[in-house]
Amino acid sequence: MARTIGSHGPTTMEAIRRAGLRLIFQHGYEAMSLRQLAAEVGIQPGSLYNHISTKQELLAELIQDHINDLLQELEQALRDTQGPVERLRAFVAFHVSYHMTRKREVFIANSELRSLDPRNYEAVVALRGAYERRLADILSDGVAQGVFDVDDIQVATFAIIALLTGLCSWYRPGGRLTREAIIAAHEKLVLSGVMPRTAEPDPAGGGRPDRPTG
Repeated sequence: MARTIGSHGPTTMEAIRRAGLRLIFQHGYEAMSLRQLAAEVGIQPGSLYNHISTKQELLAELIQDHINDLLQELEQALRDTQGPVERLRAFVAFHVSYHMTRKREVFIANSELRSLDPRNYEAVVALRGAYERRLADILSDGVAQGVFDVDDIQVATFAIIALLTGLCSWYRPGGRLTREAIIAAHEKLVLSGVMPRTAEPDPAGGGRPDRPTG
């Protein structure tokens, strides 16, 4: 392939990241070669080393940047929320929306975790743990305030994240349901799973549900 991009500068690095993300998503980390990556970007293979030292470094950066973005954007989504119910709704809406639009990053972060070396693996697991703790804290607050009925916070946290992330395997833009309908369906599933049986989520959203009576 003819050289199309200069071999220095942030523009080339961004092109390498985009191409790497696309190739890993399509072919898998092990199948992607640096020569293939260079050809995709339009530079000589040796020029890659001006930007990345190894293929492992690229994978680790892609996954860590994805989870850092996830954490930062979650903080924005939760910033003005009040109470466990509203915060849980906001968490669900954010997680679903993000995963609808960042399918490649999500897929790679989950499927290629096994390809990280031990040092990078531990760093990624720590970042994932920080994200999971944000949800666990919401659930714990809800239990403490008597608005959620959860027997095991850790199990509920993992189950909710697995449920929400599962849409990556079936969601396609332009399908039968709107984005808003998909978010609402997931909110209902999650809230019905953590609310006391005699309490109903507020359909208007945000407010605290009535406590069980009797």
